[in-house]
Amino acid sequence: MSRKERERLVMLNEIKLKHVDRRTAAEVLGLSLRQVHRLYVRWREEGDGGLAHRSRGKASSRRWENSDQEHVLALAAERYRGFGPTLLSEKLGELHGIWASHDTVRRWLLGAGLLEKTRRGRRSRRRRERKGRFGEMVQMDGSPHAWFEDRGEVCVLMTVIDDATGRRRGRFFAAETLEAAMESFGLWCGRFGVPAILYVDRHGIYRADREVTAEEVAAGRKPVTQFGRAMEEMGVKLILARSPQAKGRVERSNGVMQDRLVKELRLAGVSTIHEANLWLEENGFWEKLDAKFAVEALEETDAHRPVVFALEDVLCIKEKRSVGLDGCVQWNGRVLQLEDPGRLRQVELWQRWDGSVEVLGDGRRLVYQEISLVTRKLNQGAARKAKRGPIKNNKVHKPTKRQQFVLRPRGLNKKVEPALRKAG
Repeated sequence: MSRKERERLVMLNEIKLKHVDRRTAAEVLGLSLRQVHRLYVRWREEGDGGLAHRSRGKASSRRWENSDQEHVLALAAERYRGFGPTLLSEKLGELHGIWASHDTVRRWLLGAGLLEKTRRGRRSRRRRERKGRFGEMVQMDGSPHAWFEDRGEVCVLMTVIDDATGRRRGRFFAAETLEAAMESFGLWCGRFGVPAILYVDRHGIYRADREVTAEEVAAGRKPVTQFGRAMEEMGVKLILARSPQAKGRVERSNGVMQDRLVKELRLAGVSTIHEANLWLEENGFWEKLDAKFAVEALEETDAHRPVVFALEDVLCIKEKRSVGLDGCVQWNGRVLQLEDPGRLRQVELWQRWDGSVEVLGDGRRLVYQEISLVTRKLNQGAARKAKRGPIKNNKVHKPTKRQQFVLRPRGLNKKVEPALRKAG
């Protein structure tokens, strides 16, 4: 007997012994007086077994047919191999009209031996509470994985996820590079605004290991990477995590994506980075994922700041270069001839991710044209000649007597007769 049935048995005994009346028993059991009358009569006629539910031992009227279960298992073994119970139940409802719960699907998969039981390790770190506002802190990380399985190359999914709500955006790249990090963060800023804090790992893109320069010592600044410099310009606090657990939200997101997104790309027949990024935009994958898994922030205020500058002017490579006497600047094997360098001796170059380069100096953008190394050598020779001016002393240097030497032909090393010597 269940706990509820044992409680009813006790109260019915109390009624029989006239320790309580039926109305009091109904209030204790949470039943109506009419139901207590029926239970008491059935108990007196059938005994303790009369309190058992009439449907016990019978098949449920809402049970699934064996044909439906066999169809689901066939799909799981052929088309949806490796799908977990939750994702498989969603696909069965969306594409096949079989609206079985994930618990039912899980039970079927376990019974057929198509699902392995996994045991997670113990957590050894304290859980950190979510931030209160949307945009107060976002986490970013790259996940290298065989996203296209055996259909394409291994690539990286750069994911940005909000800490307060769990909303996320991502894009595929060939590798986790500076360009990938800046473009991913720029896409988030262009969509939602500039967040207050960015949480990343200690990848070389974000952490500077070089020695401090004399200029940085004089200014009291620490060395930063190009990405760190961009975050300073945008007013975003950059936090470098010391463990994967510190940015566990984006790490768990990577695990979910390596399960769900791989299978979605397989069903869509996507096998290249370009096709995958196009599919993410057209299919609305991130919006659907947010609708399913994102939560409401504790506070309604959005912590994102509006973008009041050109993102491409900040999320790019910026370095200083010296200007030669011929008004040329070298940049990555290229020679840029400035049209009006003036007295500038140093300029700043901005290289954007579309390949364009801008040269800035003295608070203005400088016009330039790219020339070849051969042309520059000719220009440098002309510049040195113009700076040296005309040669004033055109006399040939005459060596001293000690510096002079005579080369005698062979056969002239013999002694010369005294009579043939030149007099004087």
